[in-house]
Amino acid sequence: MRADASTTPEQACPIAPVVDLVFSRWTTPILWALNEFGRQRFVELERRIGTITPKVLTQRLRQLERDGLLTRTYHAEVPPRVEYEISDLGRSLAPLFATLADWSAENLPKVAEARSAYDSSS
Repeated sequence: MRADASTTPEQACPIAPVVDLVFSRWTTPILWALNEFGRQRFVELERRIGTITPKVLTQRLRQLERDGLLTRTYHAEVPPRVEYEISDLGRSLAPLFATLADWSAENLPKVAEARSAYDSSS
C-alpha cells in the first residue's frame, strides 16, 4: 500500500506515535534510570543523567507524568520532598528497551564498520 498526500504519519507508520512518545531526546534516559534504579528524587535523576539541565529535566518529567509513564509523589514535610517512579505503563516498555539494548550490543559495531567503510570511500 502506497501512502498518498492525505495519509497521516500514524497511518503511514503505526509506530511513529510510540517513537515520538518514548524516544524523544531525554525521555529514554529518564525512563531507563527509573526502571533500573527505582524511585528517585529530582537531584538523583539529574546526577544520574549528567548532562541534562534542570529546566529540561523538569519539562520532561512533567510530560512523562502527563503521559502516564511515571508517577510523581509529593511529601509534605520540611523540607518538601518529591520522588519520581516509573509507572506500570512505563514499566511495560522494559521489554522494548531490553530488545533495543540487545540489538545495540550486536549491531552497533556493524554500524561503526559501515560508517568507516562509507567514510573511507568518500
